[in-house]
Amino acid sequence: MQADLAHALQCHQAGDLAGAEAAYLAVLARGENADVFCNLGLIAKARGRLDEAEAWLLQATRLAPAAALPAYNLGSLYWRAGRLADALPLLELAAAQPNMTGAQLNLGNVYLALGRDAEGWPLYDQRPERLNSQTRKLSFPEWQGEPLAGKRLLIWPEQGYGDQILAARFIPHLAAAQTTLVVQHELVRLFDGLSARVVTRAGDISVADHDYWILPMSLPRWAPPVANGAYLSGRPMRSGGVGIAWKGNALPDPGRSLPAEFAAELLALPGAISLHPEDTGARDFQATADLIAGLDLVISIDTSVAHLAGALGKPTFVLLQHHSADWRWGDSPAWYASVETLRQPAPGDWRGLIDAVTRRVQARTA
Repeated sequence: MQADLAHALQCHQAGDLAGAEAAYLAVLARGENADVFCNLGLIAKARGRLDEAEAWLLQATRLAPAAALPAYNLGSLYWRAGRLADALPLLELAAAQPNMTGAQLNLGNVYLALGRDAEGWPLYDQRPERLNSQTRKLSFPEWQGEPLAGKRLLIWPEQGYGDQILAARFIPHLAAAQTTLVVQHELVRLFDGLSARVVTRAGDISVADHDYWILPMSLPRWAPPVANGAYLSGRPMRSGGVGIAWKGNALPDPGRSLPAEFAAELLALPGAISLHPEDTGARDFQATADLIAGLDLVISIDTSVAHLAGALGKPTFVLLQHHSADWRWGDSPAWYASVETLRQPAPGDWRGLIDAVTRRVQARTA
């Protein structure tokens, strides 16, 4: 049995999922094993067989109800499926055990999606982008809510453009004597009016003259709360119309982009234009903001354009997958007053969602 298990693990680690699955099943033929159940669940999940993954992971938690890894993996599966109530006790069990940073992060995501911010933000700080940030090597400390009067704060970039746009709302309300905001060049002009010295990440950046550093997505934990109205601006380049953003990077979620045929239907709406830079010629986010500023409505998948439209206060429909449980986009988004989220009526049902969006657009123009 040990030889079979070693072979299964070797196949799994080498990425041979079919071979690992067969070897794990051979191990199970000789007796139940919680780790094997758990690994079969991970293989089924990786191969897109989510119902089967749940069944295997339920077997693992039945056999080892107090173990951290089965609880973590099943809880994470439920979280990704939008089953927050099912995910919560499993991730709480896993996160309470030593060296379970991933469980703590996922539990933080669940808390935030449930509106339990006071519990969620400390755990969200366990994200790899913060734990592995090069800022942790700086000679001055991370800002953790200390008074900023007379102090100099460095804000270093992390994650995607959308996350940085979301967090930018806090910057004008920081009471630091000097705030330096480091961003990619695509965001420099957009953030230029945020009461901060905005510099590009490219080239040499002097960080010696600061007292604290922080990453943008830690600002919600420590900065004063702010209203969810518009905080960025654009100069209208047109009058009326509907802006469409239908595709995003494959990571972290390859399923969020619209299939081409549904994107074409949205682009066929009266007055519809693409908001993708390759179609508009926009050289940065300020150019896209100027375009959005003159529109009547933006329709976007979960991507940076949705955050930009919300930050501009533009009426926006954000199109989500049925199971999406991202705290950034609740059913009534707390981050942007002008944004409304619309979900697939069933998993994978873009057809039903596009039909609903079309009816909403037609009702607005009737």
